[in-house]
Amino acid sequence: MDGSSQLEHIAMVSETDRVPFGALCKVSAALQKQAMRDLAPFWNITATVDAFASLDDVPIDYWPIIIRDDIEMEGAQGVHLDKDGHPFGLVQFSNGWSLTSSHECLEMLVDPQGNNTRAGQSPKPKQGRVEFLVEVCDPSEADQFAYTVNGIMVSDFYTPEYFAPVEVPGARYSFTRAITKPRQVLKGGYLSWHDPVSDHWFQLTFFGAKPEFRDLGVFTQAKGSIRTQIYAKTPEAFQVRKPKPKMALFASKKSDEVSVAGSAKAKMLRKQINALLGKK
Repeated sequence: MDGSSQLEHIAMVSETDRVPFGALCKVSAALQKQAMRDLAPFWNITATVDAFASLDDVPIDYWPIIIRDDIEMEGAQGVHLDKDGHPFGLVQFSNGWSLTSSHECLEMLVDPQGNNTRAGQSPKPKQGRVEFLVEVCDPSEADQFAYTVNGIMVSDFYTPEYFAPVEVPGARYSFTRAITKPRQVLKGGYLSWHDPVSDHWFQLTFFGAKPEFRDLGVFTQAKGSIRTQIYAKTPEAFQVRKPKPKMALFASKKSDEVSVAGSAKAKMLRKQINALLGKK
């Protein structure tokens, strides 16, 4: 990462009583650390991620991620563009809302407009070179590939090496190393690309017992960004996330460890402050 890295601002807002402001602040702090510590060295993008009590409080140069009880429309969850072309994210509340928020935050940062592509060899036999939509969390989006930051469950994401022409020993294809070779799709994930010969969009999905290819047909600008059109064709990717018991328990234990350590340090600091002020 160098001085030319891009700086963006993300705002997190809860419009559900099930995510109180304190919980929102903890998740936004975790996403801030993930963006700065984990994402930035690979994608040369830095970001602030802050919690706001209301959408009305969000400065106009921030990209909001809004958590709601019910998005009320299939395919609405995810990153979209407002009428001025600025990205915003919608997240439907679930036990996995922090993981979903991380997913949308990272993809918003790497591809704000939802149209960024990288050239590479198609996973589909005999198809040749294609243009992959850059959605960094999609191939390893399932909760079993997540990790924790400050005890908060966040999404794995792929690195630029994911589009390398050949597998290289020691290369890091995703942050957690769950992805072990270029253009690999893990269980519960998917990958989307454009074939310039047929002008069709295709996917490699792994939502069932085994991976399968899909022909999504032709996309047009009139129907919005590529990402928006991918959303409409991939309903499985936007099912409400409910982390598996084992992963949920792991994240809960990590969160408890962070809370215990934080409470102990807070107690120590209060004691020190009271001593400075001459209080017992």
